[in-house]
Amino acid sequence: MNRTEAFDEYARALRAGQREYKELISAGKEPYPAVLDDILTDISTEATQNVGLVEIPTDQIIGTKSAGRISAFTASFLPLLDADSEFANKWVALCLANLSDEGIREPIVCYEYLGNFYVQEGNKRVSVLKHFGAARIPGNVTRVLPKQDGSPRVKAYNEFLDFYKASGIYTVQFQRPGDYGKLLSALGKEPGEGWTERERLTFTAYFQYFRDAFAALNGNLLDMRPEDALLLWLKVYPYRDLGKLSRDELKKTLTAIWEDLTALSQPEPVKVETSTPKAKGGILGRIITAGPEHLNVAFIHQLDTERSGWSKAHDEGRQYLEEVMGDAVTARSYFGADTQEQAEDALETAVSDGAQVVFSTTPQMSRATLKAAVKYPKVRFLNCAVDIPYSSIRTYYGRLYEGKFITGAIAGAMASNDRIGYIASYPIYGEPASINAFALGAQITNPRARIALRWSCQAGSPVADFIKEGIRVISNREIPSQEQMYLDFCNYGTYQVGGDGILTPLGSPCWMWGKFYEKVIRSIMSGAWESGKDPRAVNYWWGMDTGVIDVKLSDKLPEGIKTLAEVLRSGLRGGTIDPFLRQIRAQDGTIKNDGTRSFTPDEILHMDWLCENVEGSIPGFDEILPISRAMVRALGVYRDEIPAEKEAPL
Repeated sequence: MNRTEAFDEYARALRAGQREYKELISAGKEPYPAVLDDILTDISTEATQNVGLVEIPTDQIIGTKSAGRISAFTASFLPLLDADSEFANKWVALCLANLSDEGIREPIVCYEYLGNFYVQEGNKRVSVLKHFGAARIPGNVTRVLPKQDGSPRVKAYNEFLDFYKASGIYTVQFQRPGDYGKLLSALGKEPGEGWTERERLTFTAYFQYFRDAFAALNGNLLDMRPEDALLLWLKVYPYRDLGKLSRDELKKTLTAIWEDLTALSQPEPVKVETSTPKAKGGILGRIITAGPEHLNVAFIHQLDTERSGWSKAHDEGRQYLEEVMGDAVTARSYFGADTQEQAEDALETAVSDGAQVVFSTTPQMSRATLKAAVKYPKVRFLNCAVDIPYSSIRTYYGRLYEGKFITGAIAGAMASNDRIGYIASYPIYGEPASINAFALGAQITNPRARIALRWSCQAGSPVADFIKEGIRVISNREIPSQEQMYLDFCNYGTYQVGGDGILTPLGSPCWMWGKFYEKVIRSIMSGAWESGKDPRAVNYWWGMDTGVIDVKLSDKLPEGIKTLAEVLRSGLRGGTIDPFLRQIRAQDGTIKNDGTRSFTPDEILHMDWLCENVEGSIPGFDEILPISRAMVRALGVYRDEIPAEKEAPL
């Protein structure tokens, strides 16, 4: 290239810069590179660290160290000054050097803050190299360490520092804590485990290949980074496929999960539905949207009905569905999906048997269900879980806290010494709400009531401990179905311990799975399933108003207390009673509700605090039994902080 051709190149870059400038101004965005000194004006930093020479990913160079001369460039470092300027002459000289045999070899000097780079020396070198599409630019880097303020972004950056120390890779910049662990898990690497040069080069090439495919599908229009998209992709496809798939095949796999990526990119990726779906209004709307007249329905269970009351209750729901729907449904159950591989096999078998609707009945099967849903987009898949942000499947659970509110009121009335024992299941979404609703219900009938909290997922014998402590009213796990034996045997529900040690049942929330399955199948047949265009994942979280949750009361309950329980049940069903519409103070003394508003479904579902009259705490992941950890990994209130498990080897 001669000098004239280099000036022509500058002219092209200048025109592109002018277009970008106008587009950014029209969009109300800053047209110039970011300035680190301005960013740090109101931000505390702890120290700087000399990183040394780094091959800097070009698209992570977003600004300059100081404000001098930033008006010479657009936000992406395209030139803005006239072709007869001294700036243009220097740019042209660098252009000629870049295209010569020698190339641009002198490293730039820059600062790195939270994964982004800000140039101190070498702005024009960056401009030229970016214009010619350089993937990386060598630079001597000084890292600015952020103040450890406990924010999610800083936590994620601290994880990056550990990731970079082991891998030497800068291109992956997650914004949420825990994501580096998930990536390492998918790659079969332990945190802190060193990477070989081959592993680093392979991953870098694979990730660039993935980024290109993501960009080709306009992934930049989604509010998410390519690395976030990669995490979801790796839940469905094995890492090794990145080295086997052609560009078109890779784009096809991305297209298959695009709706899930769209949901994940939303500020609130999960839409919590607290009422049953309704078909579009009018006779014409119902005719147009009407669904199939017959459905083949499959139920996938982790365990069989002999070993699991949970599986037994869901299978009873299947039987109820067959009874009420008659010839409109053909239902079949599949048992023994106790591992990821078994779940995938069971789902595959169900689809090959002709299933049009598939329910997987435990949260541990959510990933296997996602993989099946992506593979078979015409089949409707539902997973019994909450807060799973995949739009390819719908999740479902019940608002158990409503039933716990009623049994809390019963317990408060029956506790002669003001102390009540409560055995919680797992520290998962919705469980703190159940504990708190129970505690608030107890305060209605006994303002002095104190709730002693224990967890069934921890070692020990909570019932024996409660009795030893003199606690005579105990609330255990809710009964899985309406069967009387579950309540009468006092292994579930709330019961009273007599002086002679005899247990007397009082009442318990119970699941009405048949009602749930009937409502879902009818919504599909009526066309209500298809209504709405919300891009988020759908989570059915139904309560007593839908008949999916009820409270079973013991015949031995005193008549006055039974009447109160019936009044509360009627109010919850009709929506005239809200357990959380009152002044609520947490254990740490903070006011969670001043009594003037209702909590949103998201606030209730994601509670991670306990009321002031609860004695106990939410256990950490390392405090629960190994057998319980799979459930907590899937739905734990702190699941993003749990170290990921290692998967296949890199």
